Amino acid sequence: MKNSFFMKNPSLLVFLGLLALFTLGVTLMSEAYGSGLVSTSFVKTLGKTLCLALVAIAMDLVWGYTGILSLGHFAFFGVGGYMIGMWLMYARTEIIVVNSMASAPIPPTASELSDAIGSQIFGVVGSSDFPAIWMFADSLVLQLFMVVLVPGLVALVFGWLAFRSRVTGVYLSILTQAMTLALSLYLFQNDSGLRGNNGLSGLQNLPGADNIPQSVISIWFLWGSALALALTYIATSFVVSGKFGSVIRGIRDDEARVRFLGYSVEGYKLFVFVLTAIMAAIGGALYYPQAGIINPAEIAPIASIYLAVWVAIGGRGRIYGAVIGAVVVSLVSTWFTGGQAPNINLGFYVVKWVDWWQVLLGLSFVLVTLFAPKGIGGLVDLFTGRLAPSRKGAPLGPDAGSLREEEAEK
Repeated sequence: MKNSFFMKNPSLLVFLGLLALFTLGVTLMSEAYGSGLVSTSFVKTLGKTLCLALVAIAMDLVWGYTGILSLGHFAFFGVGGYMIGMWLMYARTEIIVVNSMASAPIPPTASELSDAIGSQIFGVVGSSDFPAIWMFADSLVLQLFMVVLVPGLVALVFGWLAFRSRVTGVYLSILTQAMTLALSLYLFQNDSGLRGNNGLSGLQNLPGADNIPQSVISIWFLWGSALALALTYIATSFVVSGKFGSVIRGIRDDEARVRFLGYSVEGYKLFVFVLTAIMAAIGGALYYPQAGIINPAEIAPIASIYLAVWVAIGGRGRIYGAVIGAVVVSLVSTWFTGGQAPNINLGFYVVKWVDWWQVLLGLSFVLVTLFAPKGIGGLVDLFTGRLAPSRKGAPLGPDAGSLREEEAEK
């Protein structure tokens, strides 16, 4: 029993317990199943925050554990949202069109029905024809498969080309950012097949669930987001434990030495890159139905930079650190940008937090990087007594924010 996976990872049990209590508490205080103390809009905010915590874990695995600073992982998050959004928009529009044509004296043909649905969806960009990428949009099962397949293939092709060329460091970060920018600019075009700048909207309206209030649907998505986050946390804990985890941490700290020992560094990096892309896409597939809309601006490079900031503030190299960073920054951002934070009148100038929030976030990132490389997650070490062993003055290595000092004594 002492050697079981969960006993070796006590933080995993603590996290799962806290997540279960949180989900139960929100449910009991919701408008749908409880006292109504938590509004439906805030339930959606909490559900979206859990999805952001999921993609933060993916970022921590690829950056904090493997040393690949990807500035494009939020693009996979957005791709997952687009994949599920296509089915949501198609199925919802199909119901509306069928109901509107039900009273026609002559039943519409399949071609007329398809044209009508296409006009409703793509009329905003001056078209009525379904692009080839919408060929599976009428099937929920196939679109769920596409949520995993499309970002996985993109990550596989990009990662294979980049890693086989042994592109590392800042050059790889620039490449991932360029990939994100290229995808974002392409989606802004009206002929991209995804409605250009208009994006996909009305995603909060589940097909066939018109009689179910949003208060109930929001709780369902909260449950789904919590379950996905729990499974992602367990899967990531399993990946970083054992020999595989030791190898990817070795790649992070000294890639050349790991390659010299005979390990396929490119293979390990490619596996982690593809895995985290799929994890991010699953988070996006749960996030955007709660947000209600997705457009190309969501995939802009700045979003992936924010993702790196969350992980750094929470404490990279710690799974719970990534969750803490995403949750804290997301909720604080909602408070500041939602007009809830009071403005500060300095007499000669009024500080409006809606305008200054990004400056505050950037300053926090700089301060954490300089003075607290372990992030907020480092506070957990202080409370749990998880301190570094004495290395008798020996250097801790190039990555001061990692757990190398603790790993050295095992």
